[in-house]
Amino acid sequence: MNLNKCKINILGDSITEGVGASSADKCFVSVLAAHTGAICRNYGIGGTRIALQKKSSAEPHWDYDFCSRVSGMDIDTDCVIVFGGTNDYGTGDAEFGSMSDRSKDTFYGALHVLYRSLIERFTDAKIVIATPLHRCNEENPRGDGKAADGPVLREYVRAIRETAEYYSLPVLDLYAVSGLQPEIAAIKERFMPDGLHPSDAGHAMIAERIQKFLEAL
Repeated sequence: MNLNKCKINILGDSITEGVGASSADKCFVSVLAAHTGAICRNYGIGGTRIALQKKSSAEPHWDYDFCSRVSGMDIDTDCVIVFGGTNDYGTGDAEFGSMSDRSKDTFYGALHVLYRSLIERFTDAKIVIATPLHRCNEENPRGDGKAADGPVLREYVRAIRETAEYYSLPVLDLYAVSGLQPEIAAIKERFMPDGLHPSDAGHAMIAERIQKFLEAL
């Protein structure tokens, strides 16, 4: 895939929005554009989840689930990247569900709704799914303070892979290949100081992984 002048919509959460970067030009979206000549459109909103939430959040914008934002993205695009799921694990109150679900009220169901919506709206575009990064506390069944136990992060990652495969969508498995594992102190200090959001160096690594993945498509 030739990325020069390629139009790319990137749907995501706070990492896509650029949290952790020292300035907007250090966000992986901007870095990807600068390194490739692509036109990268940033549709990242901090705190957002893929699935519809049961209860309203303290901040209204956190409830702009990914499914509801598909129609708001520019239709004139060559590629759409979806990069989310970490907030569903960390703070989401939707049920995890199962592969047979087709409603955005569960995580699995929302993945189906999201992927179908993207395929139908952006028929001629390449749609790429990126898995969440590793994060601190990812083995805690209560995430960032949920009221009850639920799946740990790797299970959310597994659901993303499984559902993407069902729709034959290419998966950039950042959980497996980003090189970012904050359980290693040196990695956390340099690339993910808060254990989740990338630093400038972390954003640069994500941009590099995305660039190589897209160029190979």
